[in-house]
Amino acid sequence: MEVTLLVQAADDSFRLLEDARHQAIELLNSAVRLTSDTRSVEERKLQAILPMGLDAKSKLQNFFATFVMLFVFWMILSEKFDLFHLSLGVICTFIISYLSHDLLFANVRVGDIRVIVQRFIAYIPWLLYQIVTANLHVAYLALSPGMPIDPQIIRFKSKLESDISFVTLANSITLTPGTVTMEIYDGEFVVHALSRKVADDLNTGEMEDKVAHIFMEADHIYIQDVLDVARIFGEMKGAA
Repeated sequence: MEVTLLVQAADDSFRLLEDARHQAIELLNSAVRLTSDTRSVEERKLQAILPMGLDAKSKLQNFFATFVMLFVFWMILSEKFDLFHLSLGVICTFIISYLSHDLLFANVRVGDIRVIVQRFIAYIPWLLYQIVTANLHVAYLALSPGMPIDPQIIRFKSKLESDISFVTLANSITLTPGTVTMEIYDGEFVVHALSRKVADDLNTGEMEDKVAHIFMEADHIYIQDVLDVARIFGEMKGAA
């Protein structure tokens, strides 16, 4: 009788923890939507207050910054500094900067560009570490006699907001061996994963959170603590 009551109490405890976990995730999702809506309202108010001349000046600065970065990149790749190649670089860089200057600096608020650059630079070592560890995992899969691969297609709805964030996350996923971004449609990512471990690592959302942190999106809401609690709870439930 006491054993039955103990088992029943344990089941009730697990059920309460499961309900709490779902409520915590729903609360985080609601907070993400609320902060996104609040930011949209604030941006509309700011656009209504600021004069059009400031917007034009900002666009000109973004164009000039994009032009300089692309032209320097052109010279590094071409390694040719004669008049013909430099003139060709100026023309090509001018056209690309005119068409895409709003992509690199999209969703950037006044005074935040230096913070974004610093966070992006800090993100690069973490990404390189992920690339190295993923290379080792793929090498293990390829060299194992049984080749224990488990290819699968995973989909997830991103909480990111801007095109530059989508591009950064998509390229980070593709640069990491074992995963390839196949499609992005209406904020939903379609990714090919080579194994279940690779898919599980991507589903934790750590890479997405770091990209959101770089571009100051979704108010840096991290769900890793909730996921860790969910994993521990799952192990306890399985052991019971």
